[in-house]
Amino acid sequence: KITTNFDVLKRLPVILRSSDWKVTATLGYRGPSVEIIEIQGGNVSDGNYGVAVDVGTTTVVAHLLNLSRGETIDIEATYNSQIKYGDDYIQRIIYAAQNNAMALMQEVLVEDINHLISTLIKRNHISIHDVSAVVCAGNTVMTHFLIGLDPTNIRKEPYLPAASFVPPLKACDVGIKINNNGLLYTLPCVGAYVGGDISSGALAIRLDKADMLSLLIDIGTNGEIVLGNKDWMVCCSASAGPSFEGSGISCGTRAAKGAIEKVTITKKYDVVYKTIADAPPSGICGSGLLDCLANLTRSGVIDRTGNFQKGINSDRLRKTDNGYEFVLVDRSITSTKRDIVITQADIQNLMRSKAAIYSAISTLLESMGMSVNNIEQLYLAGGFGNYLDIRSAITIGMLPDVSASKVQFVGNTSVIGAKMALLAKDAYEIAGILASKMTYFDLMSNNKYMEEYMSANFLPHTDIEKFPSVAQELMVS
Repeated sequence: KITTNFDVLKRLPVILRSSDWKVTATLGYRGPSVEIIEIQGGNVSDGNYGVAVDVGTTTVVAHLLNLSRGETIDIEATYNSQIKYGDDYIQRIIYAAQNNAMALMQEVLVEDINHLISTLIKRNHISIHDVSAVVCAGNTVMTHFLIGLDPTNIRKEPYLPAASFVPPLKACDVGIKINNNGLLYTLPCVGAYVGGDISSGALAIRLDKADMLSLLIDIGTNGEIVLGNKDWMVCCSASAGPSFEGSGISCGTRAAKGAIEKVTITKKYDVVYKTIADAPPSGICGSGLLDCLANLTRSGVIDRTGNFQKGINSDRLRKTDNGYEFVLVDRSITSTKRDIVITQADIQNLMRSKAAIYSAISTLLESMGMSVNNIEQLYLAGGFGNYLDIRSAITIGMLPDVSASKVQFVGNTSVIGAKMALLAKDAYEIAGILASKMTYFDLMSNNKYMEEYMSANFLPHTDIEKFPSVAQELMVS
């Protein structure tokens, strides 16, 4: 059935007659019904826009699409302003509960999304009136905060969200500023710690059609993993922290112009780097941090515990009031006019992050009676997925020791799936089917996971035999 709202109904007679009965109707799906979102005189179908949003714990990314042509027009990103209340979503839930700040958490997140939308439409000379839909993909907690659901029980046994699937809403009811009658869609969550960003990711790679045993790893503030194929899927999540998104690192930054994205350290401790857009260096983003950790290991600047080797002959290693640090770029070259360094604390943060991801992968595989050798295809997703050096990721022990031929970089699948759902009703429905097919594997109370996590807090691992190619690379017997 087709429905409309009173606002459109009031304007309908005038628009029909003034346009000689030739109008453009913008329709939106709301479950089993279709809603008339807008009526405009003449043929203005080419001016219909939507926004797909990856609502990350650390970074929020928005893509502006022309819905008639199915084209991505522009992209914008920002840090999630909730980060001032906690680096991860558990800290934010605690803050919100203790300070009666649930409404505040929604407000700052919605403000971030509105800022991104406003930036995109102004830059592309589009009217906000022409944006008729927003699709958001985020983890379960971010989805709760966004639409105003209380996520408190997510961190309490039995770890259940208020809702896993939320039907389409009027965007204005949440506070998102698009067309007054525009709709907000959120992609369905799987469980407490695996959200719509993973449903979106599975949609993006069409895991429901995969014949091979596949592993999807989405690396962000949380390391979320899906194992399976078209017949079955299991998933889990581990808190990796925001370090690989540049947050909580002394000179960390998100992937933007001037961010160091690749690093090589020679045997003489010289540093060779590449920045995004070849601009003067301003900081170091996730892929650069991963490269840096791997190269510090290869060059012997740090040992397998991640500690700096004090005896190396280089002025780059220096002691400060806060401990040792290694200078990557001298301040005379940087755009910020300060040295870009990596500190001992940075290294420990990165090691904890990579350990969380690896131990989640190995625990999930073991729980299914499988090993790394059973993986036929590994999909690597996340904001820095396309720029990540697979060899470096294996060297530090973040990814299992697999053949590079099995690895496929798939970029930000959260926003890719959101774009698919924005452009096609079928894709939106498939995301729901994928979410319902996944079996959620809880790591919170899994003793094996904690044991594996402790073992993974080495470079690459306490058991070097799990990483034969790294043992050969580092010549460790």
